[in-house]
Amino acid sequence: MDVDLRKLRYFVAVAEELHFGRAAARLHIAQPVLSRQIRALEAELRAQLFRRDKRSTELTEAGRQLLEDTRPLLAAAEALRRRVATAARGTSAFTVAFMPGITVTDAVRELSSRHPGLAVDLLRTTWEDQTEVLHDGRADVSVIRLPADRRGLSVRPLFHEPRVAVVRTDHRLAGKESVRVTDLADEHLLNNPDAIPEWRDVALEIRDGTAPRWREFRSVEEKLEHVAAGRGIAVIPRSTSEYYTRPDVAHVPVEDLPPNEVCLAWVATRRSRTIFEFAEIYADVVARSD
Repeated sequence: MDVDLRKLRYFVAVAEELHFGRAAARLHIAQPVLSRQIRALEAELRAQLFRRDKRSTELTEAGRQLLEDTRPLLAAAEALRRRVATAARGTSAFTVAFMPGITVTDAVRELSSRHPGLAVDLLRTTWEDQTEVLHDGRADVSVIRLPADRRGLSVRPLFHEPRVAVVRTDHRLAGKESVRVTDLADEHLLNNPDAIPEWRDVALEIRDGTAPRWREFRSVEEKLEHVAAGRGIAVIPRSTSEYYTRPDVAHVPVEDLPPNEVCLAWVATRRSRTIFEFAEIYADVVARSD
């Protein structure tokens, strides 16, 4: 059986919205058309994907499994489309993604000098999409910060660095030589707790299992604006704090947080010589800087 990617995209929209009307609006199609396509997909798969009544739409167990398997499939299809389109234009391109605070200049310059005809592009990522850009083809390699979802990826360690807490200059912790995770447990964190599981676990224990307050922002600049406004604190790698300096926030080392691990990642099934060459170049650059 050949699975129709269009039907899978329709399915993902409904699975994420859990509402046929909103999903249809998101897809710019009529709701009856969407319903017919989902019924056709269920018939093809011989499985009920949603439970619907007048008040709600829920995924079945089969639906949850399909959603888990479909996202990487659609990302791979998008990556294929991007690479084929690039090849059809007769251009040779290579995209390096990187997280805030990380410098890739020397490695990119070396790769470009070895391959003058190669167009090397750069893509800034966030904690939310640092591996997503690999799966959907926006980037060939990505310099990521752990923890990250490594499924389907080859990951090469590069270096590690300490992490610091960023607080407003009049915060009770500003000016201290260092702090511990317990000092931060009752603060309003401006990171996703999954990025700092040590803080999350301590905060849960102190709050008797009550989920701690947090708010995630996509950029460092947004976090620092909210820190400066007194709306919370952020935990970031030391290099990021040194890159984004401003007079209204202070950076305090967190002594009992493990260092942030920085790695180079790419899709494991790819056999691009340029990817492997860039990995060696970047590793040499890091070794020379130590």
